[in-house]
Amino acid sequence: MKIVTIIGARPQIIKAAALSRAIRNHFAKQIKEIIVHTGQHYDANMSQVFIDELGIPEPDYKLNIGSASHGHQTAGMIIGIEEILLKEKPDYLVLYGDTNSTLAGAIAASKIHIPIVHIEAGLRSFNKSMPEEINRIMADHVSTLLFTPTLTGMNNLIKEGFAKDNHPPFSADHPGIFHCGDVMYDNSLYFEKIARDKSDVLQRLGLENKAFYLATVHRDNNTDQPTRLNAIFGAFQEITASSQIPLVLPLHPRTSKLLGKNLDAELFRKISQNEMIQLIPPVSFLDMILLEKNCQLLFTDSGGVQKEAYFFEKPAIILRSETEWKEIVEQGCGLIVNAHKENILDAVGHFNKVRDSLQFPPLFGDGKAAEFIAEQIISES
Repeated sequence: MKIVTIIGARPQIIKAAALSRAIRNHFAKQIKEIIVHTGQHYDANMSQVFIDELGIPEPDYKLNIGSASHGHQTAGMIIGIEEILLKEKPDYLVLYGDTNSTLAGAIAASKIHIPIVHIEAGLRSFNKSMPEEINRIMADHVSTLLFTPTLTGMNNLIKEGFAKDNHPPFSADHPGIFHCGDVMYDNSLYFEKIARDKSDVLQRLGLENKAFYLATVHRDNNTDQPTRLNAIFGAFQEITASSQIPLVLPLHPRTSKLLGKNLDAELFRKISQNEMIQLIPPVSFLDMILLEKNCQLLFTDSGGVQKEAYFFEKPAIILRSETEWKEIVEQGCGLIVNAHKENILDAVGHFNKVRDSLQFPPLFGDGKAAEFIAEQIISES
């Protein structure tokens, strides 16, 4: 059988590595995978480096869409994906997550009646001001096979009208929903061993055998709103000054462009001169894994990094007003602080007190989610 996989942004490339690896190692005779890269992340540090490093086959098609407004970017992707689907005539289109590439693939395939597999289905922030929330809801509701990483995701789908006891044959009107675990957990287990051998990021940054914090800030409601960005970086400045613990922040291209524009001049000067804050270019997945594995705690507005923190048993301070991964918060291993400086400072103090007592039970499967997904796709074809 033939599947077309859509990738476009860094998280999708990483997630796709798990399924591509499962197909290559276990299902090469049953599944042929065609990979389409939309070019949503066009920066080589946010895209090509992950394809090279994670062993994903080079994409069969590259749309080279690049950065644009939501409408312009998504429209270009729909046109390109539809042309490929009409040419390749796959049995399924495989989508990951909640980006504009996900939405474009969902629209293109559903209009020409190609069944859709949505991996990471059922996630909800219950905040429709987030573009990602719109994308994931719309993708779910035109999919034929939905694979959710958590029981919470499964329950979200059931509350929205999906039937858990549907039987094959499945279709968009009669979909199958499956709780399978998280492909990112598959990847973290697999690549953590490789990262230890291949990544020298700790030595390059002078962090070997040192305590440090790790942060990622990339969502537009944080980077584009000066009040929020100043609160977050003001907290970083105060935390590093008082603790003398270094903070490493791989800069998303959007964040890098907007720091000088949206931070107050005096705070920007302090951040730029603060030797305890390392603002670095985007890092590879192997580098990121090693940083996550060795840091004390993480500050992030990324859903993926929240999970990776949990995989490596690190507390996460969540720079948003909500999270799709509420299990992490319920377990006490994540705190939602939004972009409030005092909340961020309080969260650091809290985790410094309770870090040794935190528990990280296996909430995200057994590390074989991708194999389950491939087996299910084959069985339903």
